Amino acid sequence: MGLPPWWSLDPPPLVVVETSPLQKLREENVTPCAFAGLRGMHLRLVAASLACAALAAGSAAAAAAPPPTVTVKTSSFGRILFDGRGFVLYGFTRDPRARSTCSGACARAWPPYIVKSRPRAGTGVTARLLGTTRRANGSLQATYAGRPLYYYVGDRKPGQILCQNVTEFGGVWRVVRPSGRLVG
Repeated sequence: MGLPPWWSLDPPPLVVVETSPLQKLREENVTPCAFAGLRGMHLRLVAASLACAALAAGSAAAAAAPPPTVTVKTSSFGRILFDGRGFVLYGFTRDPRARSTCSGACARAWPPYIVKSRPRAGTGVTARLLGTTRRANGSLQATYAGRPLYYYVGDRKPGQILCQNVTEFGGVWRVVRPSGRLVG
């Protein structure tokens, strides 16, 4: 004769009822407003932690980023200036020495080469010809032989030169030789 089906050698399962964090706070007489405040504080703490992590990652990336560089490469226009990433740099005939006249729509089409400090001289560049000029918005723009340097918004990949000797915004845009002269 066997054991009845309700009989088992295993102990019966325990039923555990969990209470929610809100229920626990209610049992301790914490009001919903105080709970919301604690929740808000928790969210602010999480947000602050994430912000600190992002800043740390950003500063590590900025520390690892190479300094701005101007270098010389060979192109279909001969030896001309490029930035350290291989994008061509242009000069604007309307700019007086060491001052940019390109802003607004002009700067959207011809973005200035903005730097935090004087660029580093790469291969083929005369270091003493490198400098900066302060733009109207306070940012620093790289210069070469006193000429402010720009990109063209349409040049989307390194080595691309789409707007050599183009007249726009009251002047002519030209690539720059290592001597500082514009290619005509």
